[in-house]
Amino acid sequence: MTNHTGPLYEMNFVIADEVLADVEAWLEEAVRASLRHDGILDARVFEQDADEDGRAVRSCQFRARDDNALDELLDDHFPDIEAAAAEEFGGQVIIDSRTLREDHSHELAANESPVCRNCNTRLRGQYCGQCGQRSRNRLISIWQLLQEAFGDLLELDSRLWRTVLPLLTKPGQLTRDYLEGRRARYMPPFRTYLVLSVIFFVVAFFDPQKDLGLFFEPEPEPTAEEIAATVEAAEAKAAEGAKQHEAALEKLQQLNADGVVPDDLIAEIVDDDDDFQVVFGPDGEESDLFGDCENASISDEEDMPEWVKKRFSDERVKQICLRNQVRGNENFSDALLDNVPVALIVLLPLMALVLKVLYPLSRRYFVEHLLFFVHFHAFFFLMLILQILFSRATSLLGPEDSAVDNISVLILVVASFYIPVYLYKAMRHVYGQGFLITFVKYLMLSIAYMMGATFTMLGAFLFAVLSA
Repeated sequence: MTNHTGPLYEMNFVIADEVLADVEAWLEEAVRASLRHDGILDARVFEQDADEDGRAVRSCQFRARDDNALDELLDDHFPDIEAAAAEEFGGQVIIDSRTLREDHSHELAANESPVCRNCNTRLRGQYCGQCGQRSRNRLISIWQLLQEAFGDLLELDSRLWRTVLPLLTKPGQLTRDYLEGRRARYMPPFRTYLVLSVIFFVVAFFDPQKDLGLFFEPEPEPTAEEIAATVEAAEAKAAEGAKQHEAALEKLQQLNADGVVPDDLIAEIVDDDDDFQVVFGPDGEESDLFGDCENASISDEEDMPEWVKKRFSDERVKQICLRNQVRGNENFSDALLDNVPVALIVLLPLMALVLKVLYPLSRRYFVEHLLFFVHFHAFFFLMLILQILFSRATSLLGPEDSAVDNISVLILVVASFYIPVYLYKAMRHVYGQGFLITFVKYLMLSIAYMMGATFTMLGAFLFAVLSA
């Protein structure tokens, strides 16, 4: 196919009727003179439709040799033409000019599609101008898969790093940029939140020895002597606990005999020995999260609302207790941990509602306040990730009670104080109010945040208890 080279430069002349013939003759002479210029390959005059006022329009197009030649023509030749027209015809000719480039359709290879397979847009080249997908239809290589998987992580100019760095060092900047329309350079807010939350839970709770135990050499079975020693230690610990309990009860009974402790308190303590209890052992192994299920019940049932009595009868409470007892403390902790991300997501709209109440005159939508807390929680996860990694790295450099350990503790404390400071500075940057009023709203928001976090974590605990 024929493919012309060089850009086009177009000059449109709007001509008054009384000088139309003179301008046409003048244009023909200007075209002949232009063809003698080294940088011009071709020049033509076209008749266009009249403008809205009925005046004649003539277009003159010049094809330059290349971009360098066009730059030279724009510096001297084309301005000379406009100056000559203005000197010859004055205000009777109006000139409008622009640079054009021909849109040539490139031939596609045999294994490429003439339309984009992603959005069905006509392809002009090897990439789609609508969605950016490549036109090739062949299978991608393993190297391309790896590039797609880790490209954002390894490229210093990727959206991941352009998002993480200001998120960490510029409180409120991401939120403000997003609200003002500067969004393309950053990772979307909810994607940032999800990515950092997933990384946090992996870093904090992933145990290779436990979760990938298949790839590790199994622990040696304990010998009979070790088992006997463990049993003896457990029995000694239980005996010591019983002895301490008995001594405490004797002390209370002595106080009761002296008239210091009333009889009903002693009776209540003795009755509680056989009641449903929640006990946490100091080492996590001897603890029994769900104790005597036979006596499990909700205390003060008469004071409970009717809907609670219907849903938590004594029989159902016993079933829940037995089910969790069979499941074990470790599995219960896993179930509780699984509910924490959901609880944090529930906390987001609650805190956004608090911001909506604290800033009634800000004229911001609820989703804008929600965006603020999405970015803050993403920052919170990022700080926890860095703290955990830093703590683990410093633990490898020196033993406990060393200078390195003391310095690392100091750095972690300072980083922890940076989190509330970050929230205050983000509020000032996004909402733009003064120091004092922002501080008052910051205190109110902090109180609401602690209450909301407490209730959502209690909800996560109840879901873990009630789930099968």
